[in-house]
Amino acid sequence: MTEKKTRSHWHWGFVEDFPDEAAREALSAQAAFLIPSFEARKPEELPRIEDVSLRNARIEIPAALASCATSDTRARAMHASGKGYRDVVRAFRNAFPCAPDVVVSPEREEDVAAAFEFCAKSGAVLVPFGGGTSVVSGVTYDGARPIVCLDLGKMRRVLDVDRASRLATIECGASGPDLEAQLAAHDLSLRFYPQSFELSTLGGWIATRAGGHFATGWTHVDEMVSSLRMIAPGGAFETRTLPASGAGPDPNRVAIGSEGALGVIVSATMRALPRPVHRAQATIFFDDVARAIDAARGVAQSGLWPSNCRVIDRVEAMLSGVSADKSALLLAFESADHELDAWMDRALHIASRAGGAFDPPRYRRGGQKARGSAGAETYRAAFLRGPYFQSALVPYGVMLDTFETACSWSRFAELDREVRAALADVTRGGAMVAMRLSHVYPDGCAPYYTFGVEARRGHEIEQHESIKRAACDAIERAGGTITHHHAVGRLHRPWYERERPAPFGEMLRAQKRVLDPHSIMNPGVLVAEADVIRDR
Repeated sequence: MTEKKTRSHWHWGFVEDFPDEAAREALSAQAAFLIPSFEARKPEELPRIEDVSLRNARIEIPAALASCATSDTRARAMHASGKGYRDVVRAFRNAFPCAPDVVVSPEREEDVAAAFEFCAKSGAVLVPFGGGTSVVSGVTYDGARPIVCLDLGKMRRVLDVDRASRLATIECGASGPDLEAQLAAHDLSLRFYPQSFELSTLGGWIATRAGGHFATGWTHVDEMVSSLRMIAPGGAFETRTLPASGAGPDPNRVAIGSEGALGVIVSATMRALPRPVHRAQATIFFDDVARAIDAARGVAQSGLWPSNCRVIDRVEAMLSGVSADKSALLLAFESADHELDAWMDRALHIASRAGGAFDPPRYRRGGQKARGSAGAETYRAAFLRGPYFQSALVPYGVMLDTFETACSWSRFAELDREVRAALADVTRGGAMVAMRLSHVYPDGCAPYYTFGVEARRGHEIEQHESIKRAACDAIERAGGTITHHHAVGRLHRPWYERERPAPFGEMLRAQKRVLDPHSIMNPGVLVAEADVIRDR
């Protein structure tokens, strides 16, 4: 039996998986090579959970929640924030200004209802935690009211599987590994693997409209939700399980993307897939990233629907170990039904026409061992380790972070220029910038940027705010969306308020008044807390 890992109170992920000292030193040396004007510095000492000191809890746990709630210091620190750069920096210095007063870990819906009642009576807010992987301040309430954090981690079962319809009803506290292990018994899978897969939860994916495994087709969790059950202070909200409907606006969309502002999504019926037995992978290299992007657009508009169609520029390829001096297009197909030679051959023809060069594709046929190019596997390993690298570089004074957007193909070149110019201006040319297309569509793409810059120790938060503001302003000017799959949270809300139609903002506030009459649900995400209170 696999030994259970220990979740870190400050860095991304698990203590056992954090890079060791030698690996951290190597990362620092790499940063010194890639980031202009940065020189490796002596690292600050790593924090210890034993040194955490929090303000006293402002509310007492009621008898109705005694069996599933705690005000323990460790639990409160572990639920104090997400894992965005600012969260990690604050936690690194053992600063937890948004630590909850009480952490509730319900085992049934009645416990969630009791938490609603507790908050209403005590004047507290309720913040659904998900897997705690938010990078947009989605779980950090910074207002004056006491905080109750709700962690659904004990509600993680697959409740029902309809094999004929390929539907699975799952409790929303299930993490990626939880639900995949349970679905494997039915030879099914969600095939939904965000970078946070190991930690994030089904409820978090739905609440944030997360993007997952597929670069085309079912790119967002939206398409995978057949129905859901959300319980809110104003009552239960449950939709019907149907393959499709034309009956007015889709009620699922009230909960999908609601980010805990309206209620708690407790279960969902998801569209599952047979586990693939046939796979094809190829890595196509380009001297010019623009040609790789042309190839990706050609594949996206071909109707081939690859599972992976991601462009990585030269810097991204270098960071991930895929190539030292080339940009690349990572292609993959998968199927539970048929071999994939024809699909891969056609995609490679499109890529060759754009000027790409490649080694023989890597195939897995049924139970056979895969052979051929492994660039995608190299990239995947680096991709999953990325959040650990960000945390590991904080003690060395390196700010490493990401942001993403989506735009039409015709707008991409202008957006890319705007973003790079804004980063160069705000960092005075001191930033490393890498770019990938994480998802592609027939009409556009999702550019995803990684930047690295020397951090101003003691002033990292203000520095990050200025860089983030410059990047978001550039995206807005160029006609991109403020987020493709990282959610709105509190970090993106100013740009989201300008992006959405004004009447839609009024509609969101009206929904909140109906479903959350006491305004206890995660105030400050999607709509400003002050606006909601003023409307009541």
